[in-house]
Amino acid sequence: MGIIGFLIVFPLVAAILCLVSPNRRLREVVVYVSATAIAVASIVLASGHLVGGSTYFTGHTHVIDWIFLVVDLALCAYIMWRSLSAGRKGIFALACIQALLVCVLEFGVSGSVNVSRAVYIDSLSSIMVLIIGVIGSGICVYAIGYMRDFQKHQAELAAEGKEAAPDRQNLFFAVMLAFLSAMFGIVLFNDMAWMLTMWEATTVCSFFLIGYTQTAEATNNAFRQIWMNLLGGIGFTLAVIYSGSTLNVIELDRFVNYGLISPSFTMLPLALLAFAALTKAAQMPFHTWLLGAMVAPTPTSALLHSSTMVKAGVFLLIRLSPLMGPFITASANASINPVAVSTMLVGCITFLVCSIIAISQSNAKRILAYSTIANLGLIVTCAGVGTAEAIWAAIFLLIFHAAAKSLLFLCVGTAEHHVGSRDVERFDTLVSRMPKLASLMALGICGMYVAPFGMLISKWAALGAFADSGMMLIIIMLGFGSAATFFFWTKWLGKILCSARNVDNVETTVFVPEWIALVVMAAIMVLSCVLLPFISSSIVSPYASRLMSGNIWAPTPDDLIIMAIMAIIVLTVPLAVALRTRANSLNDQRQWYMNGVGLGTNQDGVETFRGSLGGEVLYEQRNWYMEDLFNEAKLSRIGGIICILVALVSIACAFGMSYISYFVGSVI
Repeated sequence: MGIIGFLIVFPLVAAILCLVSPNRRLREVVVYVSATAIAVASIVLASGHLVGGSTYFTGHTHVIDWIFLVVDLALCAYIMWRSLSAGRKGIFALACIQALLVCVLEFGVSGSVNVSRAVYIDSLSSIMVLIIGVIGSGICVYAIGYMRDFQKHQAELAAEGKEAAPDRQNLFFAVMLAFLSAMFGIVLFNDMAWMLTMWEATTVCSFFLIGYTQTAEATNNAFRQIWMNLLGGIGFTLAVIYSGSTLNVIELDRFVNYGLISPSFTMLPLALLAFAALTKAAQMPFHTWLLGAMVAPTPTSALLHSSTMVKAGVFLLIRLSPLMGPFITASANASINPVAVSTMLVGCITFLVCSIIAISQSNAKRILAYSTIANLGLIVTCAGVGTAEAIWAAIFLLIFHAAAKSLLFLCVGTAEHHVGSRDVERFDTLVSRMPKLASLMALGICGMYVAPFGMLISKWAALGAFADSGMMLIIIMLGFGSAATFFFWTKWLGKILCSARNVDNVETTVFVPEWIALVVMAAIMVLSCVLLPFISSSIVSPYASRLMSGNIWAPTPDDLIIMAIMAIIVLTVPLAVALRTRANSLNDQRQWYMNGVGLGTNQDGVETFRGSLGGEVLYEQRNWYMEDLFNEAKLSRIGGIICILVALVSIACAFGMSYISYFVGSVI
């Protein structure tokens, strides 16, 4: 319990120290020390609970209840103030509703419900603690070097009379660390009222980080995020109020166990919690808030996509998955579970549509954003299926997505500062200009879709789970969505491996904190892939078996040969890129021929060749993006409308089932 308290309180203390640090050097020392302490404490806590059942702690006192109430109301008050200042009356109204519901929960429900196990830790929460504590802390370290370059560039813009972000790094790092504290609370609290406070804290932290630059675009995107997640927060609060007042339950594990006994009574709060999770996980039609977050500095994007915010949504759905599978409630009538069906449909539609849209994107951060939304959709679908095999796949998708996506976002951020663009088409000299970074970026891309990296194995397991459940429509969507991911990842990988002559190596100016974070992320991804059989047999498979009875599809347990083969193949990727870089550095390149003799570099520094008509033609390589065929706006609109209709039908059915059951139970 002491380490759990440390992980929740210490980041807040470090955040305050960053906030009041009088200079950059002191602030950076605070970030280094706190990130290291958080990572070590996370490893210590998780190592003792990765294997075995759940461990519960009482920890519940009325003093803590009052503290969380004050924090909740303070968060609502902050949103009200910011929304009124910006003239956002709708957001102000949502914040008022949320504040009112929080008061109803505290004064009308929580006091009458006995909470005996407010804090807990099990295998899933241990995995999340590692993701938050190690990857999240690594991103904070990376931000030390990145924000130096970022603010230097902003100062140059200001000197030119252009719009530039003020230097608020002390507040930036404070919010980053507070974000980690809130995420630890979400994954370690069993008291849903406490979890709700942390849930809303992540919303407010994201609001600040997305709007950090204070440009009109950043401010609009920050407000879009907050109203969408406020809707989810209201749904979460209503679910807790209903559970406490009707079921006398506000502990998440007791809520799940009660639902297994009387599923119809829990159908409405389950639908509301699923709705809250879908908004937090940026599923259609709420995916636009995550796309808007791309205007923020890269550490923000990496944090939101890999270890915080969106992971809170899929974590909650995995915890609720026993109430969703296997699509049939335990009632006497054995009726279809509308929440499970809608969750699966929203997830698989999001996966398919966003994977296809990513094909038409050349902006690296937008490709990563759509890929994140799509992969979260796949995890959501697995949680909706709710079988042991699907939960196994969901957990590994969560692990490998966090590792690979954090590495890719950090690589893109560093490349943007040194190449001057985040456009994939500008990365065709990366293997020559930034060979080490190109190796790490190639490793991250391979981790997302190449065998034997974990993402592909996890997708194969998901396909097996869907096949066992007989859901042909979802299998077809998964097949087409996976084909689309192969398309856009291969285009990107091909670009960064294209070499160029007469270019300078610019990665010598990359700051040490950035390299530290990049190497840590790469090591986490490689180790996760190499140790997959061990992680499966010792941690994930037993957890999924306890959560949902059934046989788990997994690699052969304790098979050292499999791990050795996987290690060799995984490590071949950076080695191949290194050899490619070495070959490129040798000065024995021959003149190329492109339907005409190469003319070398012209006076503008551009490669040209003599065309068939004798003229000088620009030599360029460009991928095919098919913007007209895979129109972003059109596909987003279609996918969003379908998901809205599915969600509305689900909530209506859940509402009817809950109140029919309540009425029948009252009559009896």
